[in-house]
This record gives sequence, C-alpha cells and structure tokens, in this order.
Amino acid sequence: MRAVVLSGPGPVTNLEVRRLPLPVPEPGWVRIRVEAAGLNRSELHTRLGLAEGVSFPRVPGIEATGTVDLDPDGVLTPGQQVVAMMGGMGRTFDGGYAEYTVVPRTQVVPFRSELAWQTLGAVPETLQTAYGSLTTGLDLRPGQTLLIRGGTKALGFAATALAKDLGATVLATTRSADRLAALEDHGVDHPLVDDGDVAAQVRALLPDGVDAALELVGTPTLPDTLRATRVHGTVCFTGMLSNEWTVPDFYPIGYLPTGVRLTAYGGDATDLPADVLQRFLDRMATGALSLGPVHAYPLDRVRDAHNDLEEGRRVGKLVLLMR
Repeated sequence: MRAVVLSGPGPVTNLEVRRLPLPVPEPGWVRIRVEAAGLNRSELHTRLGLAEGVSFPRVPGIEATGTVDLDPDGVLTPGQQVVAMMGGMGRTFDGGYAEYTVVPRTQVVPFRSELAWQTLGAVPETLQTAYGSLTTGLDLRPGQTLLIRGGTKALGFAATALAKDLGATVLATTRSADRLAALEDHGVDHPLVDDGDVAAQVRALLPDGVDAALELVGTPTLPDTLRATRVHGTVCFTGMLSNEWTVPDFYPIGYLPTGVRLTAYGGDATDLPADVLQRFLDRMATGALSLGPVHAYPLDRVRDAHNDLEEGRRVGKLVLLMR
C-alpha cells in the first residue's frame, strides 16, 4: 500500500510517500480501507516535534474515513462505511495518512452515507470536537450567545453549524477582514476582526458579555476571551491554533474574571455517538448543515497540504484523498 511516513520532527520534506506492507489486524483491531483522511493541528504538532509520546518513523493521521476491509473477529462487515479517530492514531501506532490503516475496534464508528468521500473525510474529528465542546465543554442552550475565537478554521465552522442548529446566536472571529464574508456566508450572526481586543467588540454588542465562548486560538488570546464572557458564563479551551497551550505562573484569582468559568475539552471516538454522526451526515446530505469549505489533496501532495495547514492559507478543512 501507499502511505505517508514521517521520518522525524522537522520540515515538510520529512513527509514521504512510501510503499509499505499491508498491515494485519490482531484480534480486537480492524483494518480500514481508507478513502480520505482529514488534516488536523495535531499532525502539525507531531511534525513540528511539539507532540508527546510519538515514536518515529510514523504514519501520521489521527482520523480516517473509509470502509471495513478486515475484522478478524467478524464483528464488523467488510464494506461497512466507518470513521476512526484518536486513541493513539498517528502517534503510538500508524494513522490515517495511508491507503489502509489498522485501529482498535473501539475507535471505529459506523455510518451510511452517499456523500462524496471528500466531504465525509472532513467530518469525524472536527464533528467530534465541535459536538463535545458545545455539549460537554459549554452545555450550550438554545437562545444563548456563543463567541468562537478562530471561526474560519474547520472546527470553527463546525461549531457554528452546530450552535446555529441548536438555536444559539454566534459571534466568531478572524484575523483577516477579507474572511468576514466567509463567516457571514456560513451563518455567523456577528463576524468580528480579531484586533486583540475582541472583548471590547463583544461588549459593544452585548454589554454583559456572551453566555459561552469557545477558545480555539490558544493561551495568547484566552484572557481576552474570558473578558468577553459574562458573569456565570463559560469559556471552553479546545484549540491551539497558536501552538501555545500553557499559562506560565497561573494565578487563578488574577487570571480569571470574577464569576467566569473556564473548562476544557479533549475527546475521543467514544465521545461521538454513532447516532449523532449519522444524524449530522443525513442533515448534510439535505443541505441543512455544512462543515464549511473543504480542500482536497491527493496523497502525493501531502507536503503542499501541510504547508497550507501550517501557514493558514485555507479557510475550512483540509483532506487527503487516497485514490
């Protein structure tokens, strides 16, 4: 099979398309014929040497979308459409940047859809994280206001779609004024240019602040996001687009505005129920929901895809197609 192999931390030239033996699943594991694999910041962190617990050489990819090729236990039927994600994929064992991947069955979520593989490949990890952030992380309710810090990334688009479907009012940020239209087209009620003082812009619209905020940029913008949130409101720290995720010398009383709650979200395949995935895909098929723009690359152009991911050149989700 063809697969992308990361020889070690470093530049995109460390990503090479190679021929590898077809992996053989042990009992409890499943071999998936991969059709598409979404790109994530996690893989960028792995390539840059920022991720912990990674051994090299490694096939990256924390998610994969395709069909069951072999289940030695006979639990899943060959040809069944599935997604797989997380749980060590692309870090402690080979991941989704390959024509075939072998994963624990516990990380596999089945579905049925006639959507194109390019579209399906953009869904699993993005949907899991957006859904978990809004439910477990924020407990978002209909009628509430939500600020998304980093709205033009794939996760921002997904969170907007889910929040709007729930009945929330969405404010979302971008650093580029020329991307405000993309936010508005996706249904954002109040697109904002991130000038470093988003809290002031939010409170000009909502003097008490937003009910909930989703932090996707990282710790550099977190204090401003907290200031944009009302007393008894909640901020969920989920993303790290800035590649910064720690707060040096954290002093809670000095850091957190009085009465504002700070949570975090980091989920796994088991946090995306199969019925939630199926319902989302069905609504995508009717046009009722969208994850936003999807940009597809053939496997041979993985270096281009990683360059675009690292430089933030694209609005929306990047996906590798295996065939």
